[in-house]
Order: sequence, then structure tokens, then C-alpha cells
Amino acid sequence: MRAMRMHRAGSPLVLDDIALPAPAPGELLIKVTACGVCRTDLHIVDGDLPAHRLPLVPGHEIVGIVAETAHGFAAGTRVGVLWLGRTCGECPYCLAGQENLCDRPQFTGYDRDGGYAEYCVARATNCVRLPPGGDDAHLAPLLCAGLIGFRSYRRAGKPERLGLMGFGAAAHIITQVARADGVAVHAFTRPGDARAQAFARDLGAVWAGGTNEHPPEALDAIIIFAPAGELVPLALRLVRKGGRVVCAGIHMSNIPAFAYADLWGERELASVANLTTADATAFFARLGSLAVQTTVTTYALEAANKALDDLRSGSISGAAVLLPRLP
Repeated sequence: MRAMRMHRAGSPLVLDDIALPAPAPGELLIKVTACGVCRTDLHIVDGDLPAHRLPLVPGHEIVGIVAETAHGFAAGTRVGVLWLGRTCGECPYCLAGQENLCDRPQFTGYDRDGGYAEYCVARATNCVRLPPGGDDAHLAPLLCAGLIGFRSYRRAGKPERLGLMGFGAAAHIITQVARADGVAVHAFTRPGDARAQAFARDLGAVWAGGTNEHPPEALDAIIIFAPAGELVPLALRLVRKGGRVVCAGIHMSNIPAFAYADLWGERELASVANLTTADATAFFARLGSLAVQTTVTTYALEAANKALDDLRSGSISGAAVLLPRLP
């Protein structure tokens, strides 16, 4: 099969011809039909996150078709593969139902080969059956951007006024969920990014501006999707007393020192780590009553480096998705 593989951090991925992966006990062989390009992939490829294995097939927003009947999944079943690719099942967190905090996790497209390929293998317990309807390219971003956005949204409490910093794949999905709940969404983009601000307003944001601007009112909560630590003190200053700031990424640049006054007033600072299969079940059940639309730009498998470059530059509205087998 063909696969785009990372051979060295900071270098372009290479299109390799490699052997079809053989599923181990408990795993499914999956024909990849779409794979979203996530900012976490960018952190791995750029070396912001240290390499766990090389060469590596990145990609964890995987939609595919089960190739062979196994472990309760019939051949032909459409499934999604999650970022959390394996948990130990034995540590205190797993035993408490908090497998997202597992002490010995493996991650898809990081510890295990992912979806920038024509086929992949994944543990059956870390796959979800996808609902009928919707094309694969538009479903792919829901498997990480949507899920981590949903977990972050729930971590934010029940805000009436919500800020989203970094208006990319996750923010454009969760804006629609929050608006359906009657939440007033305030979108923060890179300063001067009029295109992203217009995109946010089109999705229902009541205010959109740069991170150098202030919204018209204090916010109940802010979710930071951008991997920029300098946004944390800013976000704390923009939430009301008792408000919460949620850092949604797996990687963020260092948070600069800030005055205690920015935190005082029972403001809270929280992070989100990974996600669980229960998150996926709850998220797709929630989507069943909503008309959430993902905005995607598609790329052929061999154009993965172009997709990563476009994500790096911020030139994509919504999400980038690789299609390993173009029609």
C-alpha cells in the first residue's frame, strides 16, 4: 500500500510503498477512505512533540471501512478511529473510567501508525461505528477536532457567553453546537484575519475579532484552541469573576508569567487531555439532533505536505482532509 511517512522531524513526509499492515489480536484492518489533518499532526511532524517512533504514518482523524469481519465488526462497516489508540486498562485512571488519563497510553498516528495511508490497523475497542449519512471527508474532522472541541466545551461548564481563541477545525464545529444551545459565541482569530472572522460570523458568532481586540462584554468561559501560551493571561483577563479558561491542545508554547490579579476572583484555568470512547458516543448522539456542517478542503494522499503547509500558515477555513483513494 501507499503511505505518507515521517522519517525525521522537521522534514517533509515521504510517499512510501510499504507492506499492508497485519492486524494483531484485538485489532481491525481498515481501508482508509478519509483522514483529517489535525494540528497535533503538525506538532508531531514539526518536532514540537518528540518522536515516539520512526518512520511513522501520522494521522488520527480516520474514517474507513472494516476490511475483514472481526471482533463484532462486520466487513464493510464504516468506522472512525480515535486519537487514543490503546489504553492499559490497569492503571487507576483506566479503572476509574478516565482512560483519557491512562498512565501507559498509545496514540494513533504517534505511537501507532495512523491514517495517512491506504490502510491502517486499529484496536476494535478504540473504534466507533459512525452514524449513517454524511460523506467521509466531512465526518473525518469530527473524530478529533469535533471530539476534543466537545470535551472542551463540556469542560467550560454551561456558559452563556463563550469565547473561542483560534478559529480552526475544532472551533468551527463547536461554534455550531454552542449556538444550538443558545450560547453567544465570541470568536478570536489572528489579528487582521478578516477571512476567518467573516467565517466565524457566518457560523453564528455574535462577535469576531483579533486577539488584540476586546469583546463587548466579559465572558463566562474561553476555550483556547491555538497553541499559543501567551493567550492564557489574555483569556483570564477577558473572563468574568468565577469564569473558566480551558486549554484544549496537547501542545502549547510556554505560558508567560502573569499577575495574580488576572487569576484572582475565583477564575479557573483548566486543560483537556485526549478523549474517551464515551465522549465519542455522547458527541455523535448530540449531533443526531443538530445540523452541524463541517467545512473541509480535500487533498490527495500524496499532497499531505501541502495540507500540512496550509494548516501551518492558517490558510484553511475549517479542516483539511486527505482522501487516500480519490474518485
